[in-house]
Amino acid sequence: MQKEIYFGAGCFWGTEAFFKKVHGVLDVESGYANGSTEAPSYQDVCAGSGHAEVVKIIYDDAQIGLPKLLNYFFQIIDPTTLNQQGEDVGVQYRTGVYYVDVQDQPVIQAALDSLQNHYEAPIMVENLPLAQYFPAETYHQDYLDKNPNGYCHISFALMAEILRDQDKK
Repeated sequence: MQKEIYFGAGCFWGTEAFFKKVHGVLDVESGYANGSTEAPSYQDVCAGSGHAEVVKIIYDDAQIGLPKLLNYFFQIIDPTTLNQQGEDVGVQYRTGVYYVDVQDQPVIQAALDSLQNHYEAPIMVENLPLAQYFPAETYHQDYLDKNPNGYCHISFALMAEILRDQDKK
């Protein structure tokens, strides 16, 4: 069954590139979620529209479940920072999991509670319903495919390691 989930993990370029390579993920799109304006531009988001940079993930629940996706997500973020991932700072770079299926909320919360056991600092990852979503501009889509030397706050070595481990299973 196809399902969808939205991850805010800082800049969406690397997050999109990473999840496109995960087995069971059918489609990934960069966009903006849960802000205060309709159809924001990147400039609006940077100017304080309140949106988070997110990736919309469509996945086959029979091939990969939400708990496994969350596990991958937690490996590519620092869950203890507020409004920052890597060098990117601002409310648009907050971390969050935004769901459309209310049955996903307790799964997400259980994963966050488990994650907290590994950190002394509080977990800063939002667990909220998706209030709104707007696809990012075309030039943001597949950005690292088009710009292989582009900036990414996620370590490419870490991405490769996680994906190698996925292939072993």
